[in-house]
Amino acid sequence: MEHERYHIIDGIRGLTIISMIFYHACWDLVFLAGVNLPGYLDTQGMIWQRSICCSFIIISGFCAGISNRHFKRGIIVFLAGLLVTLVTVIFMPEDRIVFGILTFLGSSMLIIGVIGVYLKKVPYFWGLLISIILFLASFHINNGYLGFFKFKYYLPDFLYSNMLTTFLGFMRPGFFSTDYFSIIPWFFLFCFGFYISCMMIERQIIGILKASLIKPLEWMGRHSLLIYLMHQPLLYLVMISLQKI
Repeated sequence: MEHERYHIIDGIRGLTIISMIFYHACWDLVFLAGVNLPGYLDTQGMIWQRSICCSFIIISGFCAGISNRHFKRGIIVFLAGLLVTLVTVIFMPEDRIVFGILTFLGSSMLIIGVIGVYLKKVPYFWGLLISIILFLASFHINNGYLGFFKFKYYLPDFLYSNMLTTFLGFMRPGFFSTDYFSIIPWFFLFCFGFYISCMMIERQIIGILKASLIKPLEWMGRHSLLIYLMHQPLLYLVMISLQKI
């Protein structure tokens, strides 16, 4: 199963990549070129951004449910995230990315590599339901709240003295990153995708995803990591070129 291609998943990932490129192009226009794009900084832009990141996380979790190469892929993606952090901290400190989406995805793959066998012991429907409940219940953890009624939690000050706490989701005061995805709550959404693929395998309907529909999108989906790493520098160069015209 590991070497089989699920072309529809590749296509969805490719479509998400295109949406991400347009979103970041708008970001460059707003924050680098000073262009006023109605709605981008409002709820519409937030929904657009959330749709992209949630799609990536669910797809990655889905693929983790059909893969046996969690550690290899996790290390590659985590190192790519570390590269993004180093480059932005050195060259764009005001827009630095610490604990960004790639760091999160790589970490989640590694975590699944350790506990995935135990997660599969949970009935898949209940795993799916519990995952989404935990995600929603912990969604505001970065802002100091837990639960659906925004219960404010307090931790001892010494726990905020290291970055591991922020990595987990208990944000350190003064922490800043233009792209921040902590383990909590986002790992629960990753598990949501994980259980979707497990259920499809169990019900023997996973094969419907092998159909090839739009090959260019599928190609982009298969090369999503490289595109992610390259698209923003290229967009930045285009933006600089346009400003010189």
